[in-house]
Amino acid sequence: MGARLTGDITSSFPLAWELQGGNRARYRVPGQTPVGRLGAPTHTIFQLAGLTRASATPAFVSKTNVTHPTSLEPLDVASIGGDTGNMPAVTTLSPIVEVPPHTTPQLIHTLKHDSSVLTLVVGEDRIYAGTQNGEILVWSLGDFQPVHRIQAHKRSVMSLFLSDDRSLLFSSASDPVVNVWCPRTMERLYEIYSTNDSFGDIFSVAYSSQYETVYYGAQNTSIQWTSLKDPSRRVSNDSARHPDRRNHRFFDSRAIGGTSTPRPTDERYELMPRPHTVLETDKRSNKMFAHFGYVYCMLIAHGATDFTKPEDDILVSGGGDGTIKAWKLGGTEIGPDGYETGLQEIMVLGEDDANSVMSISVDGSFLYSGKLDGIVELWDLDTRQKLRVIKAHKGDVMSIQMGWGYLWSAARSGTVSKHSTAHYGKYEPETSQEVSQKYQCLTQWKAHDGKILSSAVTTYEDKELYISGANDNNVAIWLLPGQSSPEQPTPQHHEDMMITSLREFVSYKTVSSRAEYAEDCRRGASFLLSLFKKLGADVEMLSADDQLHHPVVFAKFAGKALPAGNRKRVMFYGHYDVVPADTKKGKWENDPFQLTGLNGYLYGRGVSDNKGPIMAALYAVTDLMQAKSLDSDIIFLIEGQEESGSRGFKETVRKYKEHIGHIDYILLANSYWLDDETPCLTYGLRGVMHATVCVESRNPDLHSGVDGSYMVNEPLSDLMMLLAKLKGPRNRVMLPGFYDGILPLTPEEEARYDDILSVLMAQSKGGDRVSAETLKANLMARWREPNLTHHKVKVSGPDGSLISSHASAKISVRLVPGQRVEDVTSSLTSVLEKEFEDLESGNQLSIEIDEQAEPWLGDPSSYIFRTLEDAVLKAWDPLFARRSSLQNSAPTANADKPSDSTTDTNGSSAKLGRPLYIREGGSIPAIRFLEKEFDAPAAHLPCGQASDSAHLVNERLRVLNLFKSREIFRNVFQKL
Repeated sequence: MGARLTGDITSSFPLAWELQGGNRARYRVPGQTPVGRLGAPTHTIFQLAGLTRASATPAFVSKTNVTHPTSLEPLDVASIGGDTGNMPAVTTLSPIVEVPPHTTPQLIHTLKHDSSVLTLVVGEDRIYAGTQNGEILVWSLGDFQPVHRIQAHKRSVMSLFLSDDRSLLFSSASDPVVNVWCPRTMERLYEIYSTNDSFGDIFSVAYSSQYETVYYGAQNTSIQWTSLKDPSRRVSNDSARHPDRRNHRFFDSRAIGGTSTPRPTDERYELMPRPHTVLETDKRSNKMFAHFGYVYCMLIAHGATDFTKPEDDILVSGGGDGTIKAWKLGGTEIGPDGYETGLQEIMVLGEDDANSVMSISVDGSFLYSGKLDGIVELWDLDTRQKLRVIKAHKGDVMSIQMGWGYLWSAARSGTVSKHSTAHYGKYEPETSQEVSQKYQCLTQWKAHDGKILSSAVTTYEDKELYISGANDNNVAIWLLPGQSSPEQPTPQHHEDMMITSLREFVSYKTVSSRAEYAEDCRRGASFLLSLFKKLGADVEMLSADDQLHHPVVFAKFAGKALPAGNRKRVMFYGHYDVVPADTKKGKWENDPFQLTGLNGYLYGRGVSDNKGPIMAALYAVTDLMQAKSLDSDIIFLIEGQEESGSRGFKETVRKYKEHIGHIDYILLANSYWLDDETPCLTYGLRGVMHATVCVESRNPDLHSGVDGSYMVNEPLSDLMMLLAKLKGPRNRVMLPGFYDGILPLTPEEEARYDDILSVLMAQSKGGDRVSAETLKANLMARWREPNLTHHKVKVSGPDGSLISSHASAKISVRLVPGQRVEDVTSSLTSVLEKEFEDLESGNQLSIEIDEQAEPWLGDPSSYIFRTLEDAVLKAWDPLFARRSSLQNSAPTANADKPSDSTTDTNGSSAKLGRPLYIREGGSIPAIRFLEKEFDAPAAHLPCGQASDSAHLVNERLRVLNLFKSREIFRNVFQKL
């Protein structure tokens, strides 16, 4: 008795699967006779994802064993493909096998999507991924930024293929269409369709550059082909024979008096780019029953057999029947069966045993095939012999690659394996070895928390990369150690040294505000000292007399300009300490002290504030030194307590001022853009004064019922009356003369606000949109107006009806240029003491000043700012209507005026002419101090984006911003 599973498998036709006697699987169209055999006796059935009529988005994903021929196990769609829920952002690396000296690759970045990754290819500098929701995603290999996200098909993208010259990208899917794309622009150059109603999913696609012909393998066991250059195949975009418009013999059939099935609407169709050219496959360009099973995989090989010329392309295909076939291409005659001879079978490898071939790769005359149950087979194309069967994995081998003389296989078990091979080309050993010594598993590791469905290998900027995609929605990029064979020594390939150094830097828990991390802070400082020394600096630790403060790392890179006394000296200020990272509440997606690459960002505590910018500045200097272009002396002054008020920093700098020497310019990078898109320069910061106000009683804590009366002066009541005197209506600070020295708004500054508003207003949408006037007033209030804030109040004793004997409050005053922190501190103290005296209380008042930092206002017309602006313009050139701020060697009367945003011919907003000049509401204690101490102008480059989440959970820095910052610093250090 046969078990049967029915359902809408594809949009083209429904299938009914039958497990018949002898466990032979057949498929049939309901109401018709069986049309094809799927293979020999087997204990496998096909699992399919998305079998709901509502979604109409099926996608073959994998096979699974059935324990009994008449029983079908329920399918867990989430475990096969689609949304896998809240999966971990990055897989924890899990080595399974390591045979020294071979080691598990390093996971350097993860690209997370919201849908399963079914297929991957890699170009010269880009990664292309096809997903279950029909999209093609494109990322840059350099900085892992998303480049394109295209709705390529209405259903799952099953296969991607790049032409030999990488000028064409081909995609096939669960819809009956093959698309051809420009890999750079992702324009849809061609749409190819078949007039065959019932060929189902297109599992594989390949392209012969020799014949300029596209080949695609389908669910109905056929291989079809179309020439891109055959003008007779071109049809109009609205051809009535297109699958979306022609009558389907099943779905559109109707009985007498009946109606046809309504065509489902698909919103994805409207999102797909329109093709430049539509090609219709000739009905005669069709090889039916190319395999007795699905055509899962295809590739183009060159001169791989003795049956073709060395320069000829051949097509190699693997099918669900367990066989591998080689096909001669190029025939144009019509055979006796009425079909073209464009595909002639010249070789069959393997048995028709339904042990499906899921992936293939060719290396010289060797062919490797990945099959079910973790099997990899090795074939010799010259002799047609099976040379080796390797049990590589526990799950089906879904992807197989040859790279650097090694065999790389990936499986549904989530594992990747690396095997030695009898390899060809430059990796072939000079001395012959026994084949038995090859095909050993050298490395195996758990690469994904899901089923790996695709992989690719590439070499980019001398780095050897293995890239894997899985149904955990992730694309993982693995950096391989030197992959040459033992006979072939290979130079070491490493992750970019800046990223490697940042990775180690982030690993130190340099939390300066907590005593338990004191040793980590010292280790972080020691790491910096060693790194500076390694890269060529004279470096030492500086500290004041007491040992309560973390050391300042002082490093000097000497320029080459002579004489030394005439060299400019540029100081870069930063800090190696970070704020705490609370992991107890589980809000961090990864270990905050382990640098994690995800979707083009680097995540980790301090990566944006301030360890990433320090590494960018450091490696900018090393770039100049290697190019022998460093003329000026570059001084690094990296402190360890900026996040806790820069305690001890001023004393240390003053103690070693003579040793540090004179400074001409000061640079820092310790803030962020105003948004995520527009580069900025910071020219102003508010100052700050933190104070603790305390009122104490001579009495102990009292019970308010037993002891409370008007005769008891309660400390908390006294404190509340004092705090109430500090602010009046509309939050006006009531200190005498508090607003007297504030600098007026100049026309130049107001113009900068106008530039800012032009950007922010263009980005604001919806009901939350505020007026330009409100937004401008808000920015000015935060950037150029002072404020006083009550932070928290503490009282003695437990909760309950107590009269606390002690009450204290933390307050801060934010100051702006024109206000002196000493004057405000004195005024605050005087007001509090006078008001407390007027209370005639018997309690005691104490005021402790916890921290002071002066406000800072830079000069955007100064040479250092104009140099920095020019470097930003060059680095972020595509974002700006280009103009140099250094066209004039000296500042002019209009130097401060930002150029207006240009408009295109239609009057729409276009690019800014320069970065946004912004101010910050926060404070950096060291910047104004260093300016005054060394009598040198300072400039501030924000490296990160507004969404970096500095001081918050999941702090991050975009890889692109990190490398652009390095480029900017390189240009600035060279010019100053």
